Amino acid sequence: MKRIVLFLLTNLAVMLVFSVVLSILLSVFGVQYHSVAGYGMAAVLVGMSGSMISLAMSKTMAKKGMDLHVIEQPQDEMQQWLVDTVARQAQQAGIKMPEVAIYSAPEMNAFATGPSKNNSLVAVSTGLMYGMNRDEVEAVLAHEVSHVANGDMVTLALVQGVVNTFVIFIAKLIAGLVSGALSSDDEEGSDYSFMTFMAVEIVLQIVFGMLASMVVMYVSRQREFKADAGGAALAGREKMVAALERLRHGQESTMPQNMAAFGISGKKGLSELMMTHPPLEQRIDTLRRGA
Repeated sequence: MKRIVLFLLTNLAVMLVFSVVLSILLSVFGVQYHSVAGYGMAAVLVGMSGSMISLAMSKTMAKKGMDLHVIEQPQDEMQQWLVDTVARQAQQAGIKMPEVAIYSAPEMNAFATGPSKNNSLVAVSTGLMYGMNRDEVEAVLAHEVSHVANGDMVTLALVQGVVNTFVIFIAKLIAGLVSGALSSDDEEGSDYSFMTFMAVEIVLQIVFGMLASMVVMYVSRQREFKADAGGAALAGREKMVAALERLRHGQESTMPQNMAAFGISGKKGLSELMMTHPPLEQRIDTLRRGA
């Protein structure tokens, strides 16, 4: 489930930086935008741009954050099989061949990322490579290729952009009310008022951003069912079920939380609202019922 939380954290950082820089620039040039319309325009600009930049950076961030080894020239038979399998599945799914990478981890997991269907990456852990049989690995790869073919990163980026817009708008609106209430008429527009506005806005964006991530998590869980179905179509339903069963009996994921959303197994959260993946039992049952 690594991919999504890296995306969320990158998005939050970019959003905060853009919001602060925009406010400072407007203040320096004497532009007054402390109105509902001004807040709305700033929210759309910063919210959507933050999400799109996070999407554009997703593959690069994954490579650096996970210390991935991209397979350019397969070094052994297993690496060759991985590349050939992803190439075949990508052709079946009608997408350009993703980059294939390996990362060192004892867990059985994999993830896909990238800004578009034709600019993507599929990575598998060493634990998955050697902890599953080839039918199961094939199913996991098919699941990840399906994420790419379904355009899940783009979908989540758009959802995140809309969520960002509401978070920023509400944070600015409340910050404007608070700074106005704490400032007298002759202090309005002073450095004190501006700093109060910025401090309240940043705190609210962080708090509301964390709460709003539940919306993105919900969308992620729904896309997971679709990727399971896509994996079953590419590799076979029984292989997909067997892979999920193996994961269900495997060890708890040790993936960093900042790359959580598009791994095959996910990571248990404190509650279902904060989980990037549905429970494996539910996914297995859904596949077996052919839903």
